[in-house]
Amino acid sequence: MFGGTLRRPDATYRSVFLNMKEREMEKNQQLERLEKQIRFIVEIDKVKNIFRQTYLADAGRKENDAEHSWHIALMAYLLQEYAEKPVDVSKVMLMVLIHDLVEIDAGDTYAYDDAGAETKRAREEAAADRIFGLLPEDQGKYFRELWEEFEAYESPEGKYAHLLDNFQPLLLNDASGGLSWQEHQVRKSQIYKRNEKIEETSETIWNCMKEIVQKHIECGHVEEDCREE
Repeated sequence: MFGGTLRRPDATYRSVFLNMKEREMEKNQQLERLEKQIRFIVEIDKVKNIFRQTYLADAGRKENDAEHSWHIALMAYLLQEYAEKPVDVSKVMLMVLIHDLVEIDAGDTYAYDDAGAETKRAREEAAADRIFGLLPEDQGKYFRELWEEFEAYESPEGKYAHLLDNFQPLLLNDASGGLSWQEHQVRKSQIYKRNEKIEETSETIWNCMKEIVQKHIECGHVEEDCREE
């Protein structure tokens, strides 16, 4: 007799039907995932229209959030040797690329805008819920966690990301003749307060920042209202 077990025709058809159904469901899930990713990709294009108070190096116009994020992502790779603690640079690069996406809804809050700072967290949390919620659940969760890590300012990566976020506008202010500082009548005490944690992340970068600030105090672009202890 023939070896093996003969499968009943109805069982075979049922198996084929189920496999086809599973493949169709998987295809639909992939399409749904891709649609969410594309929706997010198109939505974040709006970050190019969020303008900051910092001028470009040539002082021709103010930079936008997309330019700022791209700039500090490159800085993350270039300046890693000056971090006091080892950091996951790939993680930092993604962290800084997404850290200002919430400003699509929340708007940019100027570094020295005390009134705006009072509502900043609430505005940005609501924005994070909506914007990262556009993504598939796993990617949205990861981006939200990265954003929260940046905001917490506690991990080596979060601290390094903040250093970059603060150092870049200072460099552009220096290159543009302190234009933004002059427009907003920024004081030395404000700059030092904003950057009070930088030294623990990189003493080298902090010393560089202090030299730049002092130069602009001497040029009259920053008001001297405190003495370094």
